[in-house]
Amino acid sequence: MKRIFVITCLLCFVLASCKDKFLEIVPETALSSETFFKTESDFQQAVNAAYVPLRSIVNDRAWLLGEMHSDNTYYARNILFGATEQQENIADFALPTAQGITTNTHVLNQYRLDYQIIARTNQLLSLIDGVDFNAESKNNLKGQAYFLRAYAYFELVRYFGKVPLHLTPVTNRSEAALPLSSVDQIYAQIVKDADQATKLLFNKAKQEPGRATSGAAKTLLANVYIVLKKWPEAEKLLKEVVTNDGYGLMPDYADAFSTSTANKNNRESVFEVQFQEGSAGYAGSFLYNFMPRPMAPDELKTITGTSNPQPLTGEGNNIPTPDVIAAYETGDKRLNASIAYITLSGSLRENKVYPYIKKYAKVHALNGNHGMNWPIYRYSEVLLLLAESLNEQNKSMEAATYMNQVRSRAGLANYMAVSQADMRDALFRERRVELAFENKRWFDLVRSGTAIAVITAYGNRIKANPLDYYYPKGAVPPGNAFTQLELLYPLPADEAALNPHF
Repeated sequence: MKRIFVITCLLCFVLASCKDKFLEIVPETALSSETFFKTESDFQQAVNAAYVPLRSIVNDRAWLLGEMHSDNTYYARNILFGATEQQENIADFALPTAQGITTNTHVLNQYRLDYQIIARTNQLLSLIDGVDFNAESKNNLKGQAYFLRAYAYFELVRYFGKVPLHLTPVTNRSEAALPLSSVDQIYAQIVKDADQATKLLFNKAKQEPGRATSGAAKTLLANVYIVLKKWPEAEKLLKEVVTNDGYGLMPDYADAFSTSTANKNNRESVFEVQFQEGSAGYAGSFLYNFMPRPMAPDELKTITGTSNPQPLTGEGNNIPTPDVIAAYETGDKRLNASIAYITLSGSLRENKVYPYIKKYAKVHALNGNHGMNWPIYRYSEVLLLLAESLNEQNKSMEAATYMNQVRSRAGLANYMAVSQADMRDALFRERRVELAFENKRWFDLVRSGTAIAVITAYGNRIKANPLDYYYPKGAVPPGNAFTQLELLYPLPADEAALNPHF
C-alpha cells in the first residue's frame, strides 16, 4: 500500500518574484520556488510535506491539549521523578499565564506545527495554477492543500480563538507578524477552504490511501458547521457522506483502529494520520507516552510484545480517569477494547494497578517504534455528528436511528429519545465513550457549554481523593491545580516576542 512520505526539504518562506523575470539569474542548484515547482511531481512532493506536521501533532501534542486537558485522562504521578510541569500544568489546568500569554512548550509547538501546515499549503496554492499538468490531478492536489489548511486553522481557532490569518506565502519578516484576525474571520476562511476541498478531492474509492478524500472534507466542514450551530448545513453534508461516500462501521469496535502494520485506512476510517513502523523516520511512539510508570521491561513486553523492551521511568501521561471508566454502560463492548489494566511492581502506590489506553496498544517489533495510525475522523463520528445535527432541528427520533447504529455495535440497546434535551445529553455521553482517547473530549466540553462546571467538579474530586487519581500515598496535587479554568489556551510567549500584535 502506498504511503505518504516527506520530501527531504521544502522551502516554506520564499522570495517574492520580480516582474522582469528574464533579468533574473536563479542558481540552478538552489532549492527555491524558481527551481523546484515545475512539474506535477514537485507539487506531489509539496503536498506530501504539508501532511508531515500532523505526525508530530498527534504523536506529541494533541492528546495533551485535547484529552489530558479534560476529565478523560490524567498523569500518573511518580514522586521519585520530580517535576514535569509542562505536561502536568496542562492536565491540572494550571498553565502559567500573563496577559493572555504562556511559556508552555507544548502550546508553542502545537501553534507552530499548525502554521507549518499553513505555510506549506499557502506556498503550493500560490504556485500550482501557474504550472500546466493534468487538471484532475491538479485539482486533487489543491483539494488536499485546502483540506489541510482548513484543518490547521480549525485546530488553531479552537485552541486559541484569535490568531493571525496567513493565506499567502510569507516573503519577509514584516509579513510574518500579522494582526490577530477575529474568530468569525477565521471560521469564514475555514468554511471556504473546506468547501473547496469537498469539490476538488477524490472520493475514498479513488483516492490513494492515507490522503484526504472528499468525504473527509465534508466531515471536516460539517464539524465546523456544528461548532457554528449551522445544523441544516451539517445535516446535508453528513447525509452525503453516509449515503454516497463508501464508509461503514467495522463489525468489531477494536478493528476500527489499525495495527502497527495492517488494517490501516479501513472502511471506517474517514481520515487518519499515517505512521510506519521501522527505520525510515515515519514511526510513532505515542503508545509509550501513554504508559503508566515506572514500568519494568517484562511488564512493558506484555503490552507491546517487543523483543527489546526498555524500562519506562518518569511520569505516565494520558491515563484513563475513574470518571471516563465509569462513563461506560454495563455491557458496553468498547470498554474492554479501549481500556486495560497493568500491575507495576515498582510503583509507590499501595494499589499498584493502573489503567492504560488499550485501543492503540498493538504489538510491534521495536521498542519505541510503531506504526499504528491515528484516527482524526471515523465513520462512527459521522453518524454521531449527523444525529446531533438532526436533534438540534427537533428531529430526535431520526437522530436516534443514527446514534443507535453506533450503540448496536457496542452491544447496547437502542436509545429512545424522550426530548431534545434528553437526546442532546445522550449524544454527548455517547461521544465520550465512542471517541474516548481520540482528542475530542475537551472540544466537546467547550462547545456544549459545560467545560467550566465539569472541570471544576473534576478538579475538586482529584483534590479530595488524590489516591483515586494515581497519586502515591501522601502525595497531593500542586497548589495551583485547577486555578486556570479558561476555554481557550493562551498564545505562546515565544511567538508573542516576534509579533507586536499579540
